[in-house]
Amino acid sequence: MEIKSKLRISQILLVLIVSVFVAACGRKNVKQANPLLHSSQTVSDAALTAENGTASETEGSLRNKDYATEIGIQTVYFDFDKSELAVESRRTLQENAAVLKNRAGVEIQVAGHCDERGTTEYNLALGQRRANVVRNYYKALGIKISRMSTISYGEEMPTCAESTEQCWQTNRRVETLVRKM
Repeated sequence: MEIKSKLRISQILLVLIVSVFVAACGRKNVKQANPLLHSSQTVSDAALTAENGTASETEGSLRNKDYATEIGIQTVYFDFDKSELAVESRRTLQENAAVLKNRAGVEIQVAGHCDERGTTEYNLALGQRRANVVRNYYKALGIKISRMSTISYGEEMPTCAESTEQCWQTNRRVETLVRKM
């Protein structure tokens, strides 16, 4: 009986090992016309996908251009050390996108910012991740990437200089700025 038991355990282990290898192979990636917005997705579903999506189009250039705030375009804010969009931020970006769609003659700069905590390098990277998330969300909402550019200012352009949580919250942001083309 001991031999049967060992044989049975060996068979179970073999099945588990094969299952792990099959699962690790994954599914083949199939490129879709718009990977951020599937036909069965709602805007909210697309937003979740957009947070981790990538841009396949070319961004606009930032060189030698002055961008400014625009009436009706709001800033979105982030939690500490995060680059995910909150529900309120998604609503704000949907409102922004509606305004931007009606202003086809403007270029858009998506500028990521951080609070003072963390190294300069880390904050520049975090600011860029935040800007990319917002850009990808705008793309999912129908704004062309060729009209947009992203930039990270890290901690270099704070709106508040106090070392308090309330102040830090205002510095953890992405601003959407515009420039006439």
